[in-house]
Amino acid sequence: MKTSRRSIQVLAAWVRRQPPKVKAFLAVVSGMAVLVFLRKVVHDRDNLFVVAEVVHALGISVLIYKLMKKKTCAGLSLKSQELTALFLAVRLYCSFVMEFDIHTLLDSATLATTLWVIYTIRFKLRSSYMEDNDNFATYYVVIPCAVLSLLIHPSTFHHLINRVCWAFCVYLETVSVLPQLRAMQNTKIVEPFTAHYVFALGIARFLSCAHWVLQVLDTRGRLLTALGYGMWPSMVLFSEIVQTFILADFCYYYVKSSYCAFLQELCDESPNALSNFLLLISVYFLQQLVQADNFAAVTVNGYAGGSSTSGLKIDCGGACAARCRLSSRPNLCKRACGTCCARCSCVPPGTYGNYDACPCYGSLTTRGNRRKRRGFKDLPPSPRQKLPAKRF
Repeated sequence: MKTSRRSIQVLAAWVRRQPPKVKAFLAVVSGMAVLVFLRKVVHDRDNLFVVAEVVHALGISVLIYKLMKKKTCAGLSLKSQELTALFLAVRLYCSFVMEFDIHTLLDSATLATTLWVIYTIRFKLRSSYMEDNDNFATYYVVIPCAVLSLLIHPSTFHHLINRVCWAFCVYLETVSVLPQLRAMQNTKIVEPFTAHYVFALGIARFLSCAHWVLQVLDTRGRLLTALGYGMWPSMVLFSEIVQTFILADFCYYYVKSSYCAFLQELCDESPNALSNFLLLISVYFLQQLVQADNFAAVTVNGYAGGSSTSGLKIDCGGACAARCRLSSRPNLCKRACGTCCARCSCVPPGTYGNYDACPCYGSLTTRGNRRKRRGFKDLPPSPRQKLPAKRF
């Protein structure tokens, strides 16, 4: 056990001695390793997005606890909370007019708690608010986001104002945490509850970014087409990545201080506890990898069974499911990719073929009660349809 403890200390000391560029490289490699782990463990990518919103809610809960129990708002940035409330209000409006789902309810709860935090800081705990340290000019981020949303926004069938508002909330969310980081830099001291809140924001942003990166990888780039055309899909992913990197530096030092203290406590109190902790993590990781490999093997074997066999289930990489969530007309979800997958409502289900050769469009009555087609092999190619933009 002493050898294990010494190895951990040597590794930590080696990392601390490295120059910033090497540390940045190690951070990127670690992030890629986490993405690979999430890809193996999490099969439904939407769970990552839900977990990200839950983590954000937990971070706000930490702020509420601090304001109610500690009776102080020292270290908090009122401007950052106001920017958060602004982009949440715009996103909630767009969610009501464009797509109403469970994310609308989560955004409503988050907006309500954020408004309560703003009210408490501005009126009830005004005496403890460090206004001199919260000196970030918000118009430096609001105006550029507004101009950028006018230039680059989704190309969907929705009204232009709604599309511009949606782009504005995406861009503003990316930089809404900058006033909080500036306030922490000015105070020189990071209050524990504020650190927990910012770390929760960083985890939520990383999970949200991982959600979109894995979706793009799973669909082999088809999700970018489903998000829309022009520069909008790239700007969405770029915004997620930028926001993740903005919080990455703080999260690194947070984990470094907290996790090293946790390991040191385990080593001092019980070396066996540290080894058991690492062993449990390793066993869980191996178990999830085995399950993921078995799942992938079943999918590959099912795909290799034939090319046009009736009833064959094809894995389209999640593009069909993505199209269902993107559109306000989910009946057209099968047109998001070139194959029918297990979620398709074809009869027989999961029949191989593009949507021109699919039995749902080739031989059955469509959901719009159009006439049946005689056959699907001799049909001319259908024009490529323009897909609406993704809801963010």
